[in-house]
Amino acid sequence: MTDPALWWLIFWCGAATYLWRGLGVLFSGRIRTDSPLFAWVGCVAYAMILGLSTRIILMPSGALADTLLSHRLIASGVAIAVYFGARRNLLLGTIAGVSVLAVLVEWGAAL
Repeated sequence: MTDPALWWLIFWCGAATYLWRGLGVLFSGRIRTDSPLFAWVGCVAYAMILGLSTRIILMPSGALADTLLSHRLIASGVAIAVYFGARRNLLLGTIAGVSVLAVLVEWGAAL
């Protein structure tokens, strides 16, 4: 990676990322978390996550596209069940979903 253009690209990407983080820190003391705007931003964030998750499950790309839809749906269901069953523990839910998907894919390949 000796091309100077790549280094400039990395620099500008980092600057853009840290600019928004810095502005967040600067304005964080002035934001009311109970305001309607904050609630709207939260709803938009949840909607984006749900849309992305749905797209990944229904229209995957890359290696995930080689898995069966039924396997992805079962793994997602297990992940959600473990997440809520473990008192909203995202790590345990994620590990459970990935593990179930891996087992289903390997089990399906063995047949």
